[in-house]
Amino acid sequence: MNRRNDRPGHPTLAILIAVALVAAASFLPLHDLSKGRVKDYSLLADILKVDETVDSDDTVQLQVEIDPELARMMAESNHPDSTVTVEIDTVSPDFATDTTDCVETPPPPAPLPAPIIAERDSRGVVPIEDYTPEGRGLSNLRAALSFFGTGRIAVVGDSYIEGDIFTQDLRSLLQQTYGGSGVGYMSMFSEFPGFRRSVRQSGSGWTTYIIGKKGSDNAYQALSEHYFKPDGQATSTFKGTDKVPCASQWDISRFLFIAPEGGSVNLKTGSENLTYELTPSDSVQCISYSGLTGNLTLSSSTSSLVALGVWLDSSRGISVDCMSSRGFSGLTLRNINTSLCREMSRFIPYNLIILEFGINAMSPRQKDFSVYSDAMVKVIDHVRQCYPEADILLMGIGDRGEKRGGDVHSMASVQYMIEAQRTAARKARCLFWDTREAMGGNDAIVEWTRSGYANKDYIHMTHKGGARLAKEFFNSLQQMLP
Repeated sequence: MNRRNDRPGHPTLAILIAVALVAAASFLPLHDLSKGRVKDYSLLADILKVDETVDSDDTVQLQVEIDPELARMMAESNHPDSTVTVEIDTVSPDFATDTTDCVETPPPPAPLPAPIIAERDSRGVVPIEDYTPEGRGLSNLRAALSFFGTGRIAVVGDSYIEGDIFTQDLRSLLQQTYGGSGVGYMSMFSEFPGFRRSVRQSGSGWTTYIIGKKGSDNAYQALSEHYFKPDGQATSTFKGTDKVPCASQWDISRFLFIAPEGGSVNLKTGSENLTYELTPSDSVQCISYSGLTGNLTLSSSTSSLVALGVWLDSSRGISVDCMSSRGFSGLTLRNINTSLCREMSRFIPYNLIILEFGINAMSPRQKDFSVYSDAMVKVIDHVRQCYPEADILLMGIGDRGEKRGGDVHSMASVQYMIEAQRTAARKARCLFWDTREAMGGNDAIVEWTRSGYANKDYIHMTHKGGARLAKEFFNSLQQMLP
C-alpha cells in the first residue's frame, strides 16, 4: 500500500536558510556583476539598528573609486585619510642643506581674497564667485563676444559630464542666445556612442591613448587628455541630430593632428569626397572644411598619424567643447603639454575653460581635502599657462549621497570638498561656482534622484538633470556676459 507523507515541513528552518542566502547576497558586488543593472544592497543594514551618524561603521557609501594619482599624493604627504602606503625618500643628515649662508627672504604672499559664500539672489540665481585679480570675471569671453561675435568654451571634467550631459544643454542655451551651431570637440572613438544625444557617432580602427595610462606619450597630451592613432584602416563618422537644439548642422569642420611621417586623410560630407595629402611635420596641423553639413566621415590608414580630435562648429557664435575623462580627479591636467596646447590654440582658441572635478577625490568620512586643494591650485596655474587668453572657472562638486541605515542623505564630506575647491579658486585667483548650492543644497541629491534628475547611484545626473543644472549655470553666466 502506498503511503502519502502528510507530515508538515519545517517552516522555521526554511526561513532561516532563506534569510542566510539573502544576507550572503548582501556581500556580493551585484552592481559590478550585473554591469549596473542591479544595485548593491545590505540586508543587515536594513534589519538591524544602525547609528545614523556618518562615522558609523555600518555606513554604506554609494561611491566611485578615488583617483590613484590623488591617493598616491595623499600617501606621500602622510595624509591621515590615506589608504595607500608608499616609501618616501628622505635626505640623509650627512647631505642636509647648509643653512648658515644668508638667503634672501621671499616677499610674503599676497593676501587671499575673502571667501564669497554664494546664495541665491532675489531672482533665484546662484552667482559666480569672482576671485580674479581686480574682479576681471569673464573678461576674455566677454571681449570675444563683444568684438568678434564668437567665443569658445571648454568644459573639462570627469564622468559627471560624460555623454555631453549638462554641456549639451548649456551649449544649446548659449547658442540660442549668442548664435552658433555644432557640438564642438569630438573624440575619434567612443566606447558608448549611443549615450550621447547631441551627435550620432560611430567609428572603428582607432587606438585610444589616455594621459597617465600605459603607452601614452606626454608630447601628445592636450586639454582633452586623449589622443588617437589608426590601427589599420580607421574611420570616424559624425551625424547631426534634431534631439538637441542647434546640433543638426554646422558650417566648419576641423581635424587637428600631427603627421611626423606625412600620410593621407580622406574626408566625406554629404556632398564632397576629399583626400588630403599630409606634409611630414612634428607640429600641429589642421584640415578645415567650410560648408554647411550634418554628416562628416573621416578616415585614414596612416599608422604614424596622431589624431588630436575633430571640432564641429559654426563660424559665428559660441562653441562649447565637452571633454570628459572617467575616473579622473583633475590632477593629471598638471601634465598636459604646454607647447602642444599653444600650438592647438592657433586653430582652436579658448576664451573660457571650466573645470568640473571632485567626484573621484572623495572618501566618505574625510574632512581634510587640503592635499587635493593645493594640487588643484597647481592644475589651474598650469592650465592658465597653456591657455593664457582664457578665463578659468572651477565648478564645485555636485551633491552626492550616501546610505545610512535605510535612508540616503548627503555625504557629510561634500561640504568639506566644496570648501577645499573654493579655497583652491581663491588661491588660484579664478572663478568659482557652487554646483551643490545650485542643486538645492543639503540633501538635494535625494530630491534629484526621486524626481529623475539623478541616477540611483546618488552621484551622476541624468540627461534630464543635466538640462536642469545647465539652466542654473546659464543664468549665472548671464549675470557676467553682455
